[in-house]
Amino acid sequence: MALKVELKPRERIIIGQVVIRNDEQRTRFFIEGDAPILREKDILTAATADTPAKKIYLAIQLMYLAQDPTHEHETYFQLVRDFVNAAPSALQHVHEINNRILSDDLYKALKAARKLIAYEAELIENAKRV
Repeated sequence: MALKVELKPRERIIIGQVVIRNDEQRTRFFIEGDAPILREKDILTAATADTPAKKIYLAIQLMYLAQDPTHEHETYFQLVRDFVNAAPSALQHVHEINNRILSDDLYKALKAARKLIAYEAELIENAKRV
């Protein structure tokens, strides 16, 4: 079954190693086959990965898009160690992400990393109140 994708005007999407940018009008197309796919709203860059949790997400994103995800493992695990040392209460989120990575489900690892980003925002907000 094909994946139906609709792009807004000028929206970008990554399919495999290729960035596709839409023209001036809404477009619909179907993707058949297996390839990593990320919509523009789910893409982080080095510039937008401005918190520790976002850097973890970026490392997972690079694993997801890479032909050999093991190249990013060292970076990912160092970022995770630092994050858990600073915020041990985030361990359950990290376990979920790690389990997804170990089961080679990197797209769901990205979704779990989004939860980690939200949790980090909560921690920062709580720290500001104190």
